Amino acid sequence: MSTSAIGRRYANALLELANEKKLTPRVQKDLNSFAETWKANAELRAVFENPKISLEAQKKVLTAVLDRLAASPLTKNTLKLLVDRGRLAEIVAIAASFDELASLEAGTVTAEVTSATALPEPYYAQLKAALEASTGKKVILVKKQDPSLIAGIVTRVGDQVIDGSVRTRLNELREGLLSN
Repeated sequence: MSTSAIGRRYANALLELANEKKLTPRVQKDLNSFAETWKANAELRAVFENPKISLEAQKKVLTAVLDRLAASPLTKNTLKLLVDRGRLAEIVAIAASFDELASLEAGTVTAEVTSATALPEPYYAQLKAALEASTGKKVILVKKQDPSLIAGIVTRVGDQVIDGSVRTRLNELREGLLSN
């Protein structure tokens, strides 16, 4: 079973429970906070990847981290279950799947907009309106910067990528010149 399939399975079950308890936004925030902490902290990952560290010690570390993040009891119990099953390393995939499933359920879609530099807010507002018109869903913009683009933007909505970067245009031009 692939990581994304595992992530989707746990995310689906957790979303059902979160919806039942009307805690979906809170659980989503908790998962994303923990996933970011997990990605940023190699020492934390090492605790759960080391077979010499007991489950009890791992759960104590997990509880301490979740207490600092002020996570909900549902999130705490779910992550403890992941520790019991040796699946905590899947947390990034689970959080991503949970975000995706919760967004689909809410009728929203996330658009990742990457530009070389920060763009003015009116531009983002126009882009958001255009994406909402084309998708028929509420769009949540995630703004990123990548100076290697040189200029222009790259927009990713689900599996669709709209690349209007100068870097890509220059690469296409170079390939065209080299092929002749």
